[in-house]
Amino acid sequence: MSNLDITIAGEINLDLILYGLPLQMPTERELLADDFTITLGSSSAILAHNLAALGSRVGFVTKVGGDSFGATALDRLRERGVDLTHVVEGAKSGVTLILPHGSERHILTYPGTISQLRFEDLDLDYLASARHFHMSSLFLQRELLPNVPELFRRMKSAGLSTSLDTNDDPDDRWGGIFEELLPHVDILLPNEREAIKIARTDNVESALSLLARKVGTVVIKMGAKGAVAVQNGCRSTAGAKPVTVVDPVGAGDSFDAGFLYQFLRGSDLASCLTYGNLCGAFSTTASGGTEAFRNPDRMRDFLGQ
Repeated sequence: MSNLDITIAGEINLDLILYGLPLQMPTERELLADDFTITLGSSSAILAHNLAALGSRVGFVTKVGGDSFGATALDRLRERGVDLTHVVEGAKSGVTLILPHGSERHILTYPGTISQLRFEDLDLDYLASARHFHMSSLFLQRELLPNVPELFRRMKSAGLSTSLDTNDDPDDRWGGIFEELLPHVDILLPNEREAIKIARTDNVESALSLLARKVGTVVIKMGAKGAVAVQNGCRSTAGAKPVTVVDPVGAGDSFDAGFLYQFLRGSDLASCLTYGNLCGAFSTTASGGTEAFRNPDRMRDFLGQ
């Protein structure tokens, strides 16, 4: 019998982050950054890493290239004890180049294996061996996307609870799947913009109301404004923890990790929201989405608040 708390199917890549470059970048010039970080990227892998760092037993299924970028990304997950026994190999790992400019950033991605995970690559018995199933970056799963409703249906039929963080739709279409998918989702975890897009409305309150009619627990992440949720008709809010932000990359995924960690422990909605906000804030105190969580002592001190 599996001892996993949660299984995650999704993408993996490294993030290459260059700090201090100008927002307007002329061609044919050598522009000098003032700092650089290579870190584990991708929403699914960041969530898997940080959930494991918090203490959850995590199984992660992904497709990754047999190259140095893929090996480094997998090593970061192994450091935290994530189970990788069902990872499949693809041709060439994806990579994301992030150029922060204050509150704005350029994000440049070569998809590679990020979008190549297929339904046929998944061991459904393994995924169903945990108590909970999660997926992030819905619209990056180009090969898997047509089968995602069936995947969630299978997990629900096996008795698992489920959660989904769509992240952004690069094509900005936001359609064609939600009517079939959402009935099999227990927890929906969008940010403000994503919630509005999914609900096809123009404000957060309307989005929350509309989505709460379709999903048992809807959580909307609002950054410095905290988070709001509706669970079975009951509303809850939690304020953000003020911190000095080093890098916001991965803050939403870290919120998901904190929220799901508490959910898997049986905590109430308010506690899940509060801990999600705390983990999201902690993530921003270091470069990238996982670097803060690689320091166990500092993590315990911060989250002990």
